Amino acid sequence: MRQARLILEDGTTFFGWSFGYDGNTAGEVVFNTAMTGYPESLTDPSYAGQILVTTFPLIGNYGVPDTGMGADGLPTFMESDRIHPKALVVADYSEQYSHWNAKESLAEWLKHEQIPAITGIDTRRLTKVLREHGVMMGRIILSTESTENIEDTENYGSVNWVEKVSCKEVITYKPNNNDTQSVSSVPPKVVLVDCGVKANIIRCLIRRGIEVVRVPWDYDFNQLEFDGLFLANGPGDPEQCGKTVDHIRTFLDNEKKKADGKNDGDNSTTVRPLMGICLGNQLLARAAGANTYKLKYGHRSHNQPVREVGTEHCYITSQNHGYAVDDSTLPEDWEPLFVNMNDGSNEGIRHKTNPWMSAQFHPEACSGPTDTEWMFDEFVAMLERKR
Repeated sequence: MRQARLILEDGTTFFGWSFGYDGNTAGEVVFNTAMTGYPESLTDPSYAGQILVTTFPLIGNYGVPDTGMGADGLPTFMESDRIHPKALVVADYSEQYSHWNAKESLAEWLKHEQIPAITGIDTRRLTKVLREHGVMMGRIILSTESTENIEDTENYGSVNWVEKVSCKEVITYKPNNNDTQSVSSVPPKVVLVDCGVKANIIRCLIRRGIEVVRVPWDYDFNQLEFDGLFLANGPGDPEQCGKTVDHIRTFLDNEKKKADGKNDGDNSTTVRPLMGICLGNQLLARAAGANTYKLKYGHRSHNQPVREVGTEHCYITSQNHGYAVDDSTLPEDWEPLFVNMNDGSNEGIRHKTNPWMSAQFHPEACSGPTDTEWMFDEFVAMLERKR
């Protein structure tokens, strides 16, 4: 192994050993406290532009599963078709791996994906630095290299990372009639706005008998015929997605006109349903007129407790986001749906009369707890009522 350095923007330097691709890189340094799931995290598009630090000390001991695609057009075991973080930082990389599903080692995968990685870092100290200061930019440099001629590390929030990870054309996924939970003969059609969607979101929908039409982040989906709208997760600052917000706002305004025309207080069979996840929650809030802001060090873990507002129902959730919705700016016809029990930040919103809801966490998990997968069932129920 070659020596490598992680240099934070405040000058704090950590020394370790390279076990991934031998190259320099730069990105926003963030930490994830999950104990398992590094293949899923590494292929989560929401990590685009970031250097991922795992706080669990031992990484790589169960290797990497098959990274290929299944018959449904989705990765069989991953959340996308490639690794998205700029680099990986761990305390102790396990060179030996053992798992029935493993096809290669983590190091081998990182090398052919050209992703740098460092082991031997005191990730506990690094995490404390990030918690005190907040997430910051950083550079990974091999010991024999200088800091010159390395890409700029400034302004992670100024880059439209969604544009970099979104699909480039419309893709349709049909439900498998032999593996579906729906009894509907004609599947509901849902437009999914791909801001960096995780594959398991699509799996959760087609498994419930939904036909998914996946469109690019800036695609004007209002020109299509569909039964419901789904806003996916993705990386970066929601302020960079102005085109997406404009299209969502047009959808909301058009559906409100339908509801106003009926005017009997029951909009469940008049207005098309909408559901958002993670960045989708923030984009929906901005389309409704609310503001978003950047968290100090974000929520990236499998153990974030959230409470359903107005109830005593608390769920353990999987999360990966660095921005949040400002509850105090929600319009009168919107309300918080979930709240984070650690810091009180928003974890979802809903419209008071129309069938529109969103979650800041990941109900599809992969990896993480599946406590809130029922939200997909609720969305399907909304679709059935509309039909």
